[in-house]
Amino acid sequence: MDKRSGSNEKVTIWTRQDIRSLDDLEKNGVFRAKREYIEEQYGDIAGHFIKLYRWFTEVASIRVPKPDGVEFPIWCSISYDSMLRPTIDTVCYELEVDKSQVIYFDGAKWDYVLNHRYLPKDEEDDKKYLEEMRKKGFKEIDIYSFIEGKYSYLYPLEKKRVMDSWLRIFEIDNWNIYTVQANIWEIRPDMIRNILYYDK
Repeated sequence: MDKRSGSNEKVTIWTRQDIRSLDDLEKNGVFRAKREYIEEQYGDIAGHFIKLYRWFTEVASIRVPKPDGVEFPIWCSISYDSMLRPTIDTVCYELEVDKSQVIYFDGAKWDYVLNHRYLPKDEEDDKKYLEEMRKKGFKEIDIYSFIEGKYSYLYPLEKKRVMDSWLRIFEIDNWNIYTVQANIWEIRPDMIRNILYYDK
């Protein structure tokens, strides 16, 4: 268990969301991340993010059970200094949340997931993995193709190995405000301490 976990302790986190989230909170008493917002944000490459967010949701919900009906996590920052600032058509929420409801992970390691890359334990493990792949006849470019590449169906064991390695995103080696990120499943009015608006 992470040494920062606690059942009743509160933590402050920040998240930037579509301004329409205010309407959801008013009408439904809760805001949850929506597929349409992801599609609007990422356009043609939204499908890539949606698949990986679904993977994250599946594995993260084992750590912190998600409420029924939640499809995607809400990305948050653990510090005001590292949070995304409000832009046109967005707001930033300052939230006070039970620490037990927060899913902490390493944002630098998340980049490996986004790139469909094996996430090594350390530098030595990375070298060992690359050497194994070379011995199996794979070129370096091939290691990015096990998840969705043209021939990924031919390598189910390699695909599983890569995806299993992604669980290391939850192993935080360096706790700092720039690499550590936090996700939650929903925003409720009782969690909101402040709302920051875009200021021209």
